[in-house]
Amino acid sequence: MCSFVRNLLLYLLLPLAFCGCVWDTSEDTPDFLPLDDSQYPYADLPRIVIETEDFRELRDRETEFQSHLQIYGENAPESDVYNLTVRGRGNSSFKMPKYGMKLEFENKVSLFGMPENRDWALIGNFGDKTHLRNYMMTRLSEWLNARYTPRCRYVEVYLNRKYMGLYLLSETVKVGKNRVNIPENDSSFLFEKESSKKQDTPFVTSSMGFSFHVKNPRDLKPESAEMLVSHLTDFETFLTTPPNERETTMGDWIDMVDFLPYYWVQEYAKNEDGNFARSIYITWQKGHAMRFGPLWDFDISFGNESYKVNRTVDDWYIRQFRWFAYIFKDSTVRNAARDYWVQHRDTFRALIDSVPLYASQISRALDNEYKRWPIMQNTENWALKDPYDDYEEALDSLVLWMKARYKWINNNLK
Repeated sequence: MCSFVRNLLLYLLLPLAFCGCVWDTSEDTPDFLPLDDSQYPYADLPRIVIETEDFRELRDRETEFQSHLQIYGENAPESDVYNLTVRGRGNSSFKMPKYGMKLEFENKVSLFGMPENRDWALIGNFGDKTHLRNYMMTRLSEWLNARYTPRCRYVEVYLNRKYMGLYLLSETVKVGKNRVNIPENDSSFLFEKESSKKQDTPFVTSSMGFSFHVKNPRDLKPESAEMLVSHLTDFETFLTTPPNERETTMGDWIDMVDFLPYYWVQEYAKNEDGNFARSIYITWQKGHAMRFGPLWDFDISFGNESYKVNRTVDDWYIRQFRWFAYIFKDSTVRNAARDYWVQHRDTFRALIDSVPLYASQISRALDNEYKRWPIMQNTENWALKDPYDDYEEALDSLVLWMKARYKWINNNLK
């Protein structure tokens, strides 16, 4: 009997000992990263498996941790194990239970057919119970032929052997041949309007007191910063000059081909951050007009705004604030915006019709997501607005809002 028990214990413990050897590997680059999907089964989407060094937790948006990453299909890995660093990302969204991540690979990689690069983002969409708003923005941006739209793909993420949920893997906004394609020199700029509460360096401040984080040139020299500030000051002087006293036109300062689709996506969605608050990207090359774009950060839009007053379908929103308020005092801009909507409104209507298709593509992953994060009726976190009985109710609410917003715009064009 003792021999039988001893053999039985040996039989049971040997597999555990083997598993321990695999999971506790000390190799610099292991052959594979383990994935246990027994609780969250394959849901027709790629799985991204990440392990930080010593399983360290992401603490903030600044601290980068050496990590490994591997992509899984349904039954097995579908990529090598990549070396990279991982840190938190997002503004207020990083404070949510399910946070975003910034990935910086050791070498350039092409992910899911997207052009190779070192820099990528994992967007958690925790505050959007439909998980569609950021994705819909990219579809509309592409349909309207925006100069650059960040490419993205839905994935499920495991971090340090824990299921994190459904994410949007996205290109980051940076200068590059296949991203924001402008020259990399000291007189070509990519900059982002930021909140006054968050100022990433390097940044410049305009005469109106707006802060802009300069993402390119990467090494911002004092003379380049001065050049940009001077141009912003001149533009703001133009904006505050009465139209009948201006010596130049709005088209001399802003590329209207880029501005009109940029404006209408923001306005149609009533994107709360799009009112020149933050995540407003602009490029400028010396001797050229400024270009708005790319579009970014739409989780608090389409009726999901933080402030209840902004969730209504009526009223103009974007054109009432900051730079945009001055821009829309110009009758040529108002007329051009009206004409653009009339010419492209069928495209905006098509987005509404596409919502059920987009939801069906992530339906199985949503089962995993809301098993991990059962928040559908939760409104305790500031990011979680309306309670819903189920996902279908959240989806119906989104579609109804989009239809009503579309109707309001059609009825109020002047």
